[in-house]
Amino acid sequence: MEDDKQNTVWENLIEDFRPRLRKLIVVEQVLDHVYFIKDDQKDKIRQKARTEGDTVAANLLIDAVIKKPHEQGWFTAFIVALKQAGCLLAADYVQAKLPEPEEEAENDYCVQLIHLLYPSLIDMQTDAVCLHCQGDELLTQEDADIVNTESKNRGSRNGARELLRRIVRNRPGWFSKFLNILRVTEHKDLYQLTGGSPESDMQDEPSGSSSASKESTARVEGSSTPESKDTSMTTEETTDLYNGENSDSKQLPNSSEPSQPDGTDSVAAAGGSEKADIVLRDYQMEVARPALEGKNIIICLPTGSGKTRVAVYITKKHLDCRRTAGQSGKVVILVNKIPLVEQHYSAEFLPFLKHTSKVERVSGDSQLKISFTEIVKKNDVIICTAQILENYLERSNKGDDEGVDLKDLTLIVIDECHHTQKGGVYNHIMMRYLKQKHKNKRLKKEQKTPVPLPQILGLTASPGVGGATKMDKAEDHILRICANLDASKIMTRSLGKHKKEIDKIIVTVEDRKEDPFGDVIKKIMNAIHTHAELFPTCELGSQNYEQWVVQKERTAAKEEDQKVRVCAEHLRQYSEGLQLSNTIRMCDAFSFLNKYHEEEKKRKTTPDDEIAIQITDTERFLLKLFDENKEELKKLAENPEYENDSLSKLRAKILHEFSSRDQARGIIFTKTRRSAIALSQWVQENPKFADIGVKAAHVIGGGDQSVVKPMTAAEQRDVLSKFGTGDVNLLIATTVAEEGLDIPACNFVIRYGLVTNEIAMIQAQGRGRAEDSSYTLVEVKGSGVAERECVNEYRTKMMHKAIDKIRALNHADYDRKITEFQIQAIMEEKVRMIKQKQKDMKSENPSELKFSCRGCSKDVCSGEDIQIIENMHRVNVSSEFSQLFIQRENTSLQERLLDYETNGFIACKECGQRWGSMMLYRGIECPCLHVKNFVVATNGKKISKCTKWSELAVKFSAFDYAEHASRMAESSDDEEETE
Repeated sequence: MEDDKQNTVWENLIEDFRPRLRKLIVVEQVLDHVYFIKDDQKDKIRQKARTEGDTVAANLLIDAVIKKPHEQGWFTAFIVALKQAGCLLAADYVQAKLPEPEEEAENDYCVQLIHLLYPSLIDMQTDAVCLHCQGDELLTQEDADIVNTESKNRGSRNGARELLRRIVRNRPGWFSKFLNILRVTEHKDLYQLTGGSPESDMQDEPSGSSSASKESTARVEGSSTPESKDTSMTTEETTDLYNGENSDSKQLPNSSEPSQPDGTDSVAAAGGSEKADIVLRDYQMEVARPALEGKNIIICLPTGSGKTRVAVYITKKHLDCRRTAGQSGKVVILVNKIPLVEQHYSAEFLPFLKHTSKVERVSGDSQLKISFTEIVKKNDVIICTAQILENYLERSNKGDDEGVDLKDLTLIVIDECHHTQKGGVYNHIMMRYLKQKHKNKRLKKEQKTPVPLPQILGLTASPGVGGATKMDKAEDHILRICANLDASKIMTRSLGKHKKEIDKIIVTVEDRKEDPFGDVIKKIMNAIHTHAELFPTCELGSQNYEQWVVQKERTAAKEEDQKVRVCAEHLRQYSEGLQLSNTIRMCDAFSFLNKYHEEEKKRKTTPDDEIAIQITDTERFLLKLFDENKEELKKLAENPEYENDSLSKLRAKILHEFSSRDQARGIIFTKTRRSAIALSQWVQENPKFADIGVKAAHVIGGGDQSVVKPMTAAEQRDVLSKFGTGDVNLLIATTVAEEGLDIPACNFVIRYGLVTNEIAMIQAQGRGRAEDSSYTLVEVKGSGVAERECVNEYRTKMMHKAIDKIRALNHADYDRKITEFQIQAIMEEKVRMIKQKQKDMKSENPSELKFSCRGCSKDVCSGEDIQIIENMHRVNVSSEFSQLFIQRENTSLQERLLDYETNGFIACKECGQRWGSMMLYRGIECPCLHVKNFVVATNGKKISKCTKWSELAVKFSAFDYAEHASRMAESSDDEEETE
């Protein structure tokens, strides 16, 4: 009985608003989402919509909706269907969420105005207006598809009719958005016709402002058209707008003008609504002001204070000013990490600039099919990794047509600009700038035209002090960064009421009362010391010990002392095992050591019985030593009584944060990739964490490491996206997440046994952006992080004082110091280039280089046998070399990269030592060598340390793909003839 009463109320409600609903419902789209109307009835309604229009068909649809008997939940289902079809105003009326009478009347006037101006409005450039309407959520994706299809099949004017019919069904407020769209798509005549003032500056008006619609309403009220004064227009009088049929016979020929390119990315534009014009806070506007005057500056504001938003504002004003002056603008945003490209593009620059500028992004992860040069030519704002710009600046320097010049750009924004030092890629770009700046001074003296240079804007949360211990050195460090960026000022400001105070806690830990697991590892290490006659003088597992043992391994490899070399390798693994047991669970440390020894055993065996890999007495001793202690280690690792205190403190801290907050969201920073993965597993496997709603995931770097598989950029984005939506509320990260990445506001940050420098400390603290956020440092045995954190706090205070002193310098003194540092940098660069040329001249003949196996000292090849692919990969494709190695599957990394693919790794046939990876390059298998796996001799003299190819002064010949491919083809033909 109660249900019947409620149904009657709902029926009456729909019936009361039937006249409105008939105008507001898009019949076909609503029918797609209504499940309780039978298919044959839907077909009749659809047919009616096609023949007589939406208004008539909407009557039939409403009849079908309120027809008895009702299915359970019919009313809610109808509301949902309206919302899913984009008929939000219709859904509001059905739910009795009525607009205010004045708002409703104003909306009616706006609809009338569109009706009156219909003949002029259908001459709009439909494609451009449609894209912006979709971005402003005036059209749904389905609406936009229908409009675009209509334009494509029947011409732009018919598409415009479809667009106008659909936007007038929106909630009040749509008209001012539509008016703004006409303005930004440069429909000046239509903009003024519909109420926009020629002098009006819409940027100062919020997107929801109704002033424009009021001015338009006044025009309607002043119109002599009878219909314009009748607020209760009949359905028939507005049939052109609310009906779906077209009367082409009465229309002018279709417009054949192409749609106006607007520079927006269609997918991105569809995905996000247009954001309101940028409104800066007082402190943001203050730091931006010199840049708005065209000066080069550095903006130094804490993480989370809106530096990027300020950069977007400066970019927009820069482009607007140049357009006003009749000049073109070209802005490049430089970042130092691939994920930042997409982040800045989709979250900041595109939403605010897409209606006025062409915005594009380029990175190694998202290379477009056209060249970077073309992207620069066709767009106003380009967001890219710094290395890509540097590559194309170098091409231009070498006279390549496919290059980019600094003079092509008008503004360069450098994100995380504190990296503009120490020979980094930012520094290479700015060195080109500084050289040209000083050449321009000479050109001016010679009364010649100087080469135009772009404005520079640097962004940083902390320039740091560069390890300085005295104030004058800290000042010099910061001034050097200013000089490298040619900054006229470094702008910083107290955030005042916007500053978020963070609660900082340092958690110290106690030594284990008992550490039987660590004692067994140390017993094994001491046995190895005795066997190899090694005598360490530092604590086992410490950082000093690790440095000592690495040096022993290098010396032994150079001297071909395989006994000491292999012992040192194993000692290094045990040392890391000790560190892991002090940082994470003992079972993780055991798993690491066990996996290493299993791999070593596998390396010494082969499925091919014809190949007998050598195993020395020392290797047998080392493998046996682990096997003898394996069960004891495993048993001890399973006993929670002996876990480290750091992990206990971390557990307590996580439990406290999640139990004391309504919606906890936090980040744990840890030192290594392995510890990040292990901590993530530890959280996921602990039922106590699950009980209080902890959902953990890890994010680590993307660089290749042989022991831990890296995360791809897509995997990083996926985890960060889940953290943003709350599907993950505890992120465990290496330093990859410290700097730049837009991680949503979280209310606690924990640095777990990890302290680097004052810049990283400020960046990590800045990740806690919520009002009540906390920052905790958890000590780990042997890490010394508490002491280093105190040093970083001291350096941070020194940095702020140094910035204040620099800002207090008078203009002449500041300029003098900056000029001195710039001249010094240019001279240092010249010296470096001279040394590089001398190094190139002295570069070894490849035949003088000899490579021997690091594992058994067997001679492998000379530099003459090595070729280089893409100026990156050193390969040996000689038939002699192919007889020296075996192939194995690479379980840790199999990832497609550009034109090549890593299929597995290659290892010495004699001893099983890894030599490198097997690449598939354009269909050819190429053994790719990793120099760290060999002992290198030049002119008969062995090099003790050579971990990178760049450390060798030698130019290898380029890989001749065509020649090698033809050789392979001939070989294949010979085999076929033999068969």
